[in-house]
Amino acid sequence: MSDQERWPAERFRQLRQQADPDIDKVVTAYLEGQPPGRGPLELVKAVVQELAVAKRESRAPSGEPPASEIFDAIDFAADLPEWGDDRELLAKGQAVFADYGLYQAAALFCKCLPMAYVEVSSAKVLAGVSQLATHGLTRRVAETGQMLVDVMGLKATNSLEPGRPGHTTAIGLRILHAFVRALVNERYADHWDTGRYGPPVNQELLLATIFDFSVVTWEALESMGVTLSEDQRAAHLYTWSVFGHLMGVEACRDAPLTLDDVDPVSRRLGRLYESSDEGRLLMARLLSEMEDFMHLGWRKLPRSLVHWIFRDAAYGADRVPELLGVPKPAWWCTALFTVVRAANRHARLAGPVDGVVRWLGRKVGRQIVVSLIDRHSGGQAAFRIPEELASAWRIRQSRPAFKARAIRRAVRGTLRAPVRGRPRT
Repeated sequence: MSDQERWPAERFRQLRQQADPDIDKVVTAYLEGQPPGRGPLELVKAVVQELAVAKRESRAPSGEPPASEIFDAIDFAADLPEWGDDRELLAKGQAVFADYGLYQAAALFCKCLPMAYVEVSSAKVLAGVSQLATHGLTRRVAETGQMLVDVMGLKATNSLEPGRPGHTTAIGLRILHAFVRALVNERYADHWDTGRYGPPVNQELLLATIFDFSVVTWEALESMGVTLSEDQRAAHLYTWSVFGHLMGVEACRDAPLTLDDVDPVSRRLGRLYESSDEGRLLMARLLSEMEDFMHLGWRKLPRSLVHWIFRDAAYGADRVPELLGVPKPAWWCTALFTVVRAANRHARLAGPVDGVVRWLGRKVGRQIVVSLIDRHSGGQAAFRIPEELASAWRIRQSRPAFKARAIRRAVRGTLRAPVRGRPRT
C-alpha cells in the first residue's frame, strides 16, 4: 500500500474529528450516575492518585470510591495485542531510553513539549483543563516525565505487561483523556470550536503524541550528536505503538507504526503548527522552570538548546521557536552554531565539536531530571526514577543530596533576584 493510500488527507480529517468512543461512553455513563456537586474535576483527581499508588505497588488500580467505580468498568488486565508481544523487540525499544535517557529528557523539554504547544487545541487543553486537574504546568510536565520512565523503564522489565507500571499508565491515560473531554464539555463547551479543533485529545493529536515520543525524539537526539540505528528506531517505534494501542490510539489499533510511516505522517502533521497565546504562555513557563534549575552562568542554555534542536527541522518545524516566542539564544551558543556548521565541512573537526554538543545535551537533561526529582518526589503522584538509572546518570536521591541542592537553588535565586524584573532577552 502506498503512502497516499495509507495516509490520505481524508484519514487525518477523520482522525481529528474522532475521540475514543468506547472509553468516552463508559466515562459519560459513570459521570451521569454521580450525585450533584461531584463532577469530572473532582473525580479525575481521585483517579490520578489511585493510578500513582497502583503503579508504585505494581498492581491493577482499585482504591476507594469514587475512583474505584471507574476502574471496575475498565479492563486493566487487557493483554498486549497479538502483534505487540515480541518481547525481544520491546526490550530493544526500551533499551533506547535506558541508554540515552538524559538526552531524551532534554528532548522532552526542548522539542517534544514545544511541538505540542504549537498545536492550538493541544495548547488550549494543556493551559486550561490539564492545569485545573493537576495543579499547574510543572506538575503536568513531571507526570509526562514519569510516563517516559514507566513505559520505557529499564531493560527487560516487561513494563507493558498487565499489572506493570507502563501498562497501568497507558490505560490510565486513556481514562484521563476521557475525563479531559468531559471537563471541556462541562466548562468550555461554548468556547470550543469542534469544527476546527475536533474533540479535545482527538485521534490525530494522539497520533502526534506517539510521534513526539518516538520520531521527534530521534530528531532531537540527532541534533545533540546521538544517531540511532535503523534497528533501534524501528524497535523504539514498535514499543511506542504497543503503548499507543493500550492508550486507545486508532492508528495503532490493528498494527504497529513502522519506519515507512514516518515521512508521510510527519508531513501531514506539519500543517498543525500555529502560534497561540496559550502556546507562548506554556513555552515561557517551561523555559522559566528549566532556567531556574540551571547552574550559575548556564541560565540561557535551555533556550539555546531549543533553538539548536529546531534549527534544521523539517516540515516547517524550524519555525517552532519563533511561533512560541522563544528568546534569542546565548551569544556563546550562537558562536557554537557557527563553529559546528564549519566543522561539518571538515571531518577532522566534527568529532570534537559533536562531543561538546552531546555534553551540553546531557547537562540539560541531567538538570531537568534533578529538577523534577527535587520538586515532585513527594506526594502520591510523585516523580521517581529507579535507582539503577539514578546511579547510571550520577543523580543522588538521598536526603543530604536534596538538602544540598536546595541550598544551591536558594543561593542562585538570591543572586539572580536583581535581574528577575528585567524584560526577558
